[in-house]
Amino acid sequence: MDIWVRIGVVLLLVAGLTLPAGAFTADRLDMSIDENGAAIVTFDYTLSWIERIAVFFKIADPSDEFKKALETFSGQSVESVALDDHAASFRVEHFAKISRSGNETTYTTPAIDLRDAEQALNSYWFAPLVQADFSPAVTTVTFPDGSVETLENVAEIPKVSRTIPATP
Repeated sequence: MDIWVRIGVVLLLVAGLTLPAGAFTADRLDMSIDENGAAIVTFDYTLSWIERIAVFFKIADPSDEFKKALETFSGQSVESVALDDHAASFRVEHFAKISRSGNETTYTTPAIDLRDAEQALNSYWFAPLVQADFSPAVTTVTFPDGSVETLENVAEIPKVSRTIPATP
């Protein structure tokens, strides 16, 4: 009987070493600013099998963590617009700070540090099983005039400003 216990332990160790680790991947972050400084912020992500289980059992929810991060960095309340297992969209009033000078309007978005989400992840029991990448492959900021600022693979998203001349 002792041999069967040893075989079982060895099989469990081999299975543990060969099962793929889970991975959370931030795919895309889009921030679309309107003329009043409000924004629709959409965060696209990929969840691993273990994270899907955690979301299913309401243990962890990446959209909740992202919502908290938006509230922290924008200093505004955040309204959920759409949620599914691959994306979350939020509306944030007064997301971009607006300053006017003469015939120009400048929009400035807050800096957002997505590395804080990693700290939140580390508080969950499954954290050692997950390899997380919180740097969106692509981050875009679209301003009211249609201009787009694009960043790639950045977890520390800096303030982004755009000055728009008044239309005659």
